[in-house]
Amino acid sequence: MVKPAAEWLFSALMVFVLAAPCWAIEFAADRITRTDRHIRHSRVFYRDQMWRLDHNTAGAVSVTIVRKDRDLVWLLVPSTHQFKTLAFHSDYTLAVSTHLDGETSREPIGTQLLDGHPTTLYEVTAAGTDGTKDTYYQWVATDINLPLKLAKKNGDWMVEYRHVKIGPVADSFFQLPHRYQPLDPSPSPSLSPRDPSP
Repeated sequence: MVKPAAEWLFSALMVFVLAAPCWAIEFAADRITRTDRHIRHSRVFYRDQMWRLDHNTAGAVSVTIVRKDRDLVWLLVPSTHQFKTLAFHSDYTLAVSTHLDGETSREPIGTQLLDGHPTTLYEVTAAGTDGTKDTYYQWVATDINLPLKLAKKNGDWMVEYRHVKIGPVADSFFQLPHRYQPLDPSPSPSLSPRDPSP
């Protein structure tokens, strides 16, 4: 009787493990984006359904906290200890999935060492919501299963992660700091996100 119970427990455990999302990951990294001849640097802290960008460029907004699990975004202004709450939009999504939205084809075209990680380089075609098709290059790190770089084939934009540290990220990174007050609810163009995700 002990053996069947042990087999049942093992089977139940395997179903639970296999049902868990294998893509869940927590990490911190430096993030570089290039769009329209502008290069932006930020530090990213990522956990499934939430992430934080500490911007390293001048501007009113120094920190963006995205809580996809709550469908909201907080823009923090540390100089005045204020924040603005916005509704989540796909512009805030980070490129951390190996699968692109609207992906129609994926072809491995080479391998490369990127920031100390072995990567497979793919040429990926994806269809936009308007029906247009775009082609991208994606470097996926084979040791951590994370896309370290994504670039549009025509050179319009690129996003890259460097100095990736896999491991738990503290809850405090995804919460509003104490003593921060909400900004006036009127629209403020100077508080638009400076580093939207491609």
